[in-house]
Amino acid sequence: MKYPRRALFLALSSALSVAAHADDMPPKTQDLEAVSVIGQGETRQVQRIVPADQRVLPPGTSPQKILNRMPGVSVQSNDAFGANEESQTITLRGFNTTRLGYTLDGLPLGDNAYGNYNGLNISRALIAENMATVELAEGIGALGTASTSNLGGAIQYFSSDPAKTFGGKVAQTIGSDHNRRTYARIDTGDYKGFSMYLSGVHADADMWARPKSSTGTQQFNGKAVYEFGDGNRITGFADTSRTSQADYAYLSKSGLQRGLGWDWNLYAPDWQRALAAAYCSPTYTKGGVKDPRCAFSGGVDNVDDAYYQSRALRRDDLYYLAGDVTVADGATLHTQVYHHENGGQGHWWSPGQRSYPGTPQELPISIRSTNYTINRDGAIASLAWDLGAHHLEGGVWYEHNDHHVERNFYYITGPVSDDRYLQDPDRRLFAQDYVITTRQAYVQDTFQTMDDHLTVDVGVKSPHTTMTAREAPGVESPMANGTLNASKSLLPQAGVAFQVAPGQEFFLSYAKNIAAFQGGGAGGPLLVSQSAFDGTKANLRPEASRTIDGGFRSVGQGYEASVALYDVKFNNRLLSLNPCPSIQQGTRPECNTAFVNVGSVSSQGAEFTFIWKPFHGFQWYNSASFNRSTYDDNYIANGQVVPVKDKTTVDTPKRLFASEISYTYGRWSASLRGKYTGKRYYTYTNDQSVAGATSFDLGAAYDFGQVGQLKALTLALNVTNLTDHRYATNLTAFGATDPQGRSLAFHASAPRQSFLTLSADF
Repeated sequence: MKYPRRALFLALSSALSVAAHADDMPPKTQDLEAVSVIGQGETRQVQRIVPADQRVLPPGTSPQKILNRMPGVSVQSNDAFGANEESQTITLRGFNTTRLGYTLDGLPLGDNAYGNYNGLNISRALIAENMATVELAEGIGALGTASTSNLGGAIQYFSSDPAKTFGGKVAQTIGSDHNRRTYARIDTGDYKGFSMYLSGVHADADMWARPKSSTGTQQFNGKAVYEFGDGNRITGFADTSRTSQADYAYLSKSGLQRGLGWDWNLYAPDWQRALAAAYCSPTYTKGGVKDPRCAFSGGVDNVDDAYYQSRALRRDDLYYLAGDVTVADGATLHTQVYHHENGGQGHWWSPGQRSYPGTPQELPISIRSTNYTINRDGAIASLAWDLGAHHLEGGVWYEHNDHHVERNFYYITGPVSDDRYLQDPDRRLFAQDYVITTRQAYVQDTFQTMDDHLTVDVGVKSPHTTMTAREAPGVESPMANGTLNASKSLLPQAGVAFQVAPGQEFFLSYAKNIAAFQGGGAGGPLLVSQSAFDGTKANLRPEASRTIDGGFRSVGQGYEASVALYDVKFNNRLLSLNPCPSIQQGTRPECNTAFVNVGSVSSQGAEFTFIWKPFHGFQWYNSASFNRSTYDDNYIANGQVVPVKDKTTVDTPKRLFASEISYTYGRWSASLRGKYTGKRYYTYTNDQSVAGATSFDLGAAYDFGQVGQLKALTLALNVTNLTDHRYATNLTAFGATDPQGRSLAFHASAPRQSFLTLSADF
């Protein structure tokens, strides 16, 4: 579609023209010290983190992982940096990763699905050191949030502005398992209102479990700001990211009992062992008799316990240009245009899928590749107007997204490197093109009364998303052609905050929301056979939520505290019902997935935060969460009733506790964080779960101060999983039941790892 690209070009040209003729004015500065961690003044439950909160974890840790100390939040990943996307999950108040909203400087990042279709992970959008702050709305995102998935809250990331003085930073990290990470940034300083920085990262590491396959990242961030007039500014941002991630094996409870252990991983580089196991697949079993070449060893007793290797490749280019201009007395216009291109492949060495079948070269393994591309353009505009006691705001968001997904097989004659984008497949299972168009508008009025003690927010939004899929011809297992719409004329949101005394306030909010249907890269209702889609499309409804949250905040000399209570109804829950084993979904034509709405979920809970700051340099952060999320309805699968009513929702801990002590004394600083995550179920009937676990992370640093021409020289030590406790991290492959514990349902936590970083500021 040409129009969005033409609009993007015209908007860029217009904004640059405005900048060229702007008056010179002194620059604005960021004041992160003034950020309210517990969201003082908000009518919703909102909390924030700032760069200082990252020090307990190694440089380069995903900003998403930093959120793990917040109430109600469970962030899981099997790597120290929280960046391995196959194992990275976040749950909040009973909602999982893809039912939350994510933005960067207002730009939509999609739904954070591992199978990309409408965005990208924050780790690929923003270098961690360039983060300014993160705002987490635990239950109700702001009306203007550019998201079609924020049923259960929103996470807004904000990048740092360029420094006002010339300078830069270089940091080198070395650590366990050959971790090597180099970060560099240079700031131009302010020149007549213009400032800019350029920064980059190069990182490599081995897996912590054999095989020691490598993971690599190369990333660039650039940001420019031009400030003029009275508070006017134009901002440009660019990100490029190239990642190659070696993925770890999924584990089962049965496998642990058979002695595979927490460090069990993939077969590579043991090719012969992988071949022997692949010959045990159903493809090579005839008349109930296994192939004579079939052989399991070392605790393995099925073909799914391991495969040869696996990898995820991603390349992203992301740009935006934004303007904030005073257009009248008390009225400010914000505009933003953006463009994002993504290409990705997920590789899996598929046992039982023949290479060169029927020839002397035949092998029982071929490489399966799921390929994704995204090409999306968008624009956001909002107008805020102070009119008497009222702060009026309204805005629109438009996005056009061309998405493609396909699944291919590549024949091999033996071990090869798959650390590259594969081309010219030998088989193509399916290929689909998607056009996803999003339009959303909102209006809101905020006013104060009772001598400014009472703040009231009232507003509505109107989201409309249309998704059309078209199957390419000439594939083995054609997927559906069709269109799905997720629209709502008016979704209300309202909130109040009442200040009973300085620093003491009550708040209460109410909101309704819907989510767009997911696209092909993440699965979704259109990535099914035509017959499956035709049989369900008439009854498909977009998922929806109704949220009420309220509580009390208190800020005083040396402390911040908050209590929040919530009640959530999650309606029209979509579930993919599939008769095939989880690891084989989508690889065989008879795996005829169907998506259906299976009822609602009810969630109630309480969240507590207490931050003690008795003297300068010391902080003790504490949070506690209690949640009850249960399914309201049974559902039917394969003609049988699955009894899930009143069962706890999967991957939802009932209890979460976090505590972090940070202390700075002179040139020394240290932080210690502990996090307890309660028991989590991975079956809908609750017949299987993983135990609760406590993990600790440590960070310490010494600042040498000015050294020669350097403004500062700092040496930092970080230790993750300090006690080397092994536990199940992210959960996956959810199913109705797993009586024998054989589902490959989770990844293992990384062992204790240490990192040393030397950074120099100039």
